[in-house]
Amino acid sequence: MSATTSHPPLRAVPFRAPTARLALKAVSPSPGHAELDGAWWPRSRDLTHELSALADVLDPLWGRITHVAVNPRHWPILPRKILVNGHVVRAGWITSEQDPHKILLLSYTAGRWDLLVIPPETSAPSAARLMAAASANTGPPMTATALMTAEQAGGTSSSYEAASGRPGRVVVGV
Repeated sequence: MSATTSHPPLRAVPFRAPTARLALKAVSPSPGHAELDGAWWPRSRDLTHELSALADVLDPLWGRITHVAVNPRHWPILPRKILVNGHVVRAGWITSEQDPHKILLLSYTAGRWDLLVIPPETSAPSAARLMAAASANTGPPMTATALMTAEQAGGTSSSYEAASGRPGRVVVGV
């Protein structure tokens, strides 16, 4: 005895990594280099995996990312070279001079960017406040660690709202 079903056969669908959770400053407020150019909220502490989603968004905006530098405190595995979307990104780590809550991105075509790295385990409301504060074009420039410390103390949203009243440009969201 045989059975007939009306369901079409299953087909393989390529897996697509989730989009990066990212907020960037719309325009740098002054000539020279800003302390932070925005914020990134990765889903894990696996830089090899997370960098592809970040490059998907940033490569078309800033040019191909060629190098990254991080403080190894929050990244358990740091290979020297990472294959990202068909090209190699060289990774470096600096323990003494690099803020542990920041990633430095380099591109041959557009230069350098510094992003606040929001820990993956951060709650959504807290991450939203941090992303808004890091991407704001108003108020005094703050380091990545200063933003994280202010958020842990409960001060990021009130100090940010007093300074600007609105967030920076969010490129891609949650």
